[in-house]
Amino acid sequence: MAFGIYSLLEAIVLCLNAVCVLNEERFLSKLPGWGGSHVHGFGEEPGVKTQIFHLIRSIKTVMKYPLIPLNIFIIIFKLIFG
Repeated sequence: MAFGIYSLLEAIVLCLNAVCVLNEERFLSKLPGWGGSHVHGFGEEPGVKTQIFHLIRSIKTVMKYPLIPLNIFIIIFKLIFG
């Protein structure tokens, strides 16, 4: 199995699927420091955990619906070409 563009695309889609499946109430809120209720003062830089939390929330918001046809395409491609 060669590493090509399709393998890279498939890996990216699998990672995006994993992020979109995360449930904030059941998974992220149980981790220490991952609550989204941290208030920062004016001019303060948010921490790494806050930035990752916002990245996860943004990916879930933006990629939820485009991932559905992309997953369907990859499934059909795998069924036809193996």
